[in-house]
Amino acid sequence: MHIHILGICGTFMGGLAVIARQLGYQVSGSDQNVYPPMSTQLQQQGIQLMDGYRAENLDGDPDLVIIGNALSRGNPEVEAVLNKGLNYVSGPQWLAEYVLQDKWVLGVAGTHGKTTTTSMLSWILEHQGFNPGFLIGGIPLNFGISARLAGGPENKSGFFVIEADEYDSAFFDKRSKFVHYRPRTAILNNLEFDHADIFPDLDAIKRQFHHLVRTIPGEGLIISPECDANINEVLAMGCWTPIAKTSINANAEWNANLLKADGSQFSVLFENNEQGIVDWSLTGEHNVYNALSAIVAANHVGILPRDAIAALGQFINVKRRMEVIARINGVTLYDDFAHHPTAIATTLDGLRKQVGQERIIAIVEPRSNTMRLGVHTETLAKSLGNADLAIIYQPKNLDWDLSKLKNYADNIQICHSLDDIIVKLKIEAQSGGHFVLMSNGSFGGIYQRLQDEL
Repeated sequence: MHIHILGICGTFMGGLAVIARQLGYQVSGSDQNVYPPMSTQLQQQGIQLMDGYRAENLDGDPDLVIIGNALSRGNPEVEAVLNKGLNYVSGPQWLAEYVLQDKWVLGVAGTHGKTTTTSMLSWILEHQGFNPGFLIGGIPLNFGISARLAGGPENKSGFFVIEADEYDSAFFDKRSKFVHYRPRTAILNNLEFDHADIFPDLDAIKRQFHHLVRTIPGEGLIISPECDANINEVLAMGCWTPIAKTSINANAEWNANLLKADGSQFSVLFENNEQGIVDWSLTGEHNVYNALSAIVAANHVGILPRDAIAALGQFINVKRRMEVIARINGVTLYDDFAHHPTAIATTLDGLRKQVGQERIIAIVEPRSNTMRLGVHTETLAKSLGNADLAIIYQPKNLDWDLSKLKNYADNIQICHSLDDIIVKLKIEAQSGGHFVLMSNGSFGGIYQRLQDEL
């Protein structure tokens, strides 16, 4: 069977390509951004890549075309698929039909923390010999790959861990991706307004989350934080599945007591009985919640909390999640995938509690669709409060004037070019500190340029 994938170099679609290849299919794909590291990873799997979208990419008449959600009508290759009458599906539908049907699916949903929590849960299962399959929207450093069919000598496992995204499935299927996955164990990390390009308001996202809740079996489990009002409203719409609640320094069924303020050490309690202590390299209360949810999900499939805690002690985190990329002359450079004000705020809060009074400089590229539309002006400014200085990049094609941020915070500077950012950072580097580069894209290659300049 020949499968052709449109948008193959995205993290999700690239993961599908790897899994399809592991299933034994001939796989090809096209994208307008064919470059390393994804292109290298795919080519090493024996996958044919085509640079750009063209009708002739389909000359081999593939048996099935998987169309990514970034593509829409008017794209020449999409139009060719329709005109030729080729069989096509969305990525989530293909995954549901070809991979997930006979698996115990553990899905991780939420506005923030999906990639990290999915990676934690996959690692716990791997550590305990469950050999899970997984599909993650990032590269967990414990594995070095974003997706696999399953582990073990026979490449089989009854468990599959998936990052359950609320973004739409395809131009012809506007349901959220996660509706296709039908998890038996579901983590609902949190819920805020995001994806302003496809959701008109928060209520629209809540409805999609409730569609997910409707698919979870009565013998399954939903895991959610006790204090998230939006998740609680979703569950109040109707829930037919047991719910395990989590908290930090509170009294939920599953609770974490912080032993260090930065979240690098905490005890795990179930019904007020201590199960063990997590002592790891990660920081921030958001990661404590992520870890607690992963421990509860693992417990649902039969892994004792103490064993999950032992696994987390060896968890290395995900590439581009507060990843230290260099230490140069008193400056520590971090690469962080922050794409939303809440993610920025929690990340900087964890770093502040870790480094105390040492200088923190946040360098932000507002690249996500929601931030590009200026939806979070005030919250973005206030999310940077733990930074001594916040430098925000204003590219020419941004849809709003970032100078509005200065109405809400006095630690913000706006730069209109990467050269200006680097000049400022070279001056700031003379005093040392922690420089956090925050973007969900390549940030114009600033990561290597800044290292070279410093």
